[in-house]
Amino acid sequence: MTIKENDFRKIDLNLLIAFAVLFREQSVSAAADKLHLGQPAVSGVLSRLRTLFDDPLFIRSGHKMQPTARAIELHTELLPLLEQLQSALFQQTAFDPQTASVTLTLGMADWVEMWLMPKLIPALQQAAPGMRLNVVASDPFSDAGRLEGGEMDMAISVAEAGPRWLERDVLTTMPFITLWHPQQLALSAPLDIDTFAAQPHLMVSYREATSSHFDTLLAKTGHQRRIHYTTPHFAALPGLLETMPALATVPAGLAQEWQRTRGFASSPLPLDVQPIEVAMLWHQRHSSDPAVMWLKEFIAKRLN
Repeated sequence: MTIKENDFRKIDLNLLIAFAVLFREQSVSAAADKLHLGQPAVSGVLSRLRTLFDDPLFIRSGHKMQPTARAIELHTELLPLLEQLQSALFQQTAFDPQTASVTLTLGMADWVEMWLMPKLIPALQQAAPGMRLNVVASDPFSDAGRLEGGEMDMAISVAEAGPRWLERDVLTTMPFITLWHPQQLALSAPLDIDTFAAQPHLMVSYREATSSHFDTLLAKTGHQRRIHYTTPHFAALPGLLETMPALATVPAGLAQEWQRTRGFASSPLPLDVQPIEVAMLWHQRHSSDPAVMWLKEFIAKRLN
């Protein structure tokens, strides 16, 4: 059904509310009390209703005002609509994770997925068995634009604060850790800056850059490292470290898992670099989405 705007030009929602109260109370004075209006004001509303519907609507009979056949017909049709409107406007739908069936799209880099999802998904399957997560590859430079465009419901990212509509809730902070395979490089931890700069390096770059913030800081100390391999995928690093003498510097959450499963040696990064903030990002329009907000709280609790 197509709404005809001109049909509603003379309609005031308050008139319909007053009609419903008049029908229930069958008294102008009682309706005025319920509507917190004076009797003259309610009498004026009744006059407008009669003009609008071209019907007396209520006929005085003793101490009450009896509804006409037209009023009964209107009340039968309007009351369910008013109740539905009230529910839509003022009662937010409750989210039950045990029964909800919903798919949410999350954006994240591959290292975030490798670090977070193995500890999150088993718990999520228990708490919300009907929730499906659709993860898409993203990066800190594109997260805001893709959230604004509706491509993602939420991102888990190291992106910093952005536009006013971008909500950001920090999950954790992480330093960087430098890794190597002890069978490929015989180095002692912690690495000093000279040793760090002298080794071949593997680098992850989202935008095909050939240097990073680390190189800028190294240059300030008079050092320059040799980058032998650049990739957009953190997942490529373990296999490379196992087969070539090189260093790779990655977020601590990922480094700890690779040390445990791959036997890599590690060292703090010998540069004065601030830890990164891993945060959940979402558009303000999703702040009223019960499924997105429930997932946000669920992830935060799993990491705290």
